[in-house]
Amino acid sequence: MARTIAKDHDQKRAQILKSAAKVFAVSGYDRASMTQLARECGISKANIYHYYDSKEAVLFAVLDTYLRDLRDRVCTIDLDGCGPEDRLRRIINEILLAYQGADHEHQVQIGAMGALAEEQQEHLRSYQRELVQFVSQAIKAVAPDAFDGDATRLRGATMSVFGMLNWYYMWNSGAGAAARSQYAELAADLILKGIKGL
Repeated sequence: MARTIAKDHDQKRAQILKSAAKVFAVSGYDRASMTQLARECGISKANIYHYYDSKEAVLFAVLDTYLRDLRDRVCTIDLDGCGPEDRLRRIINEILLAYQGADHEHQVQIGAMGALAEEQQEHLRSYQRELVQFVSQAIKAVAPDAFDGDATRLRGATMSVFGMLNWYYMWNSGAGAAARSQYAELAADLILKGIKGL
């Protein structure tokens, strides 16, 4: 008979992934063990293996969940009725808000994604590409003539936006929603004025 799924299955899975992100970020993925992960979760190692059959499977699940949720949250915000500038402002603000509380996941993405198999990395990069493309389209809509036919310039502007937002994440990780929105306004002002000057 197949084993039934516990009522709190999804909650336990989320707890494991959150704890794993912390362990991988603090200890480093290579040095982290399933024993450490079990201790951080407050459950047995055998219980973790009920959900994931290896440390690699846990790492992939951490990043797959984080990047998919980030893409979905940002790319599905309500932008109806917004002009190009307001669209970009809202997107920038949403990215910073989505980063809140995800410091460990962000660190794992930067430091451990390369430990996964190439096909898994490609799957995760597809989420990143979709998010980058979404932001890129919003930037281009602000000043289409400035980027017409110049994909390199548009990519440079797009990655500069992510550079600013990632800088904020690195140096202000504990900031609350109000501080994040305030910086989002500053970043949007700098970006929009810069684009218009191209």
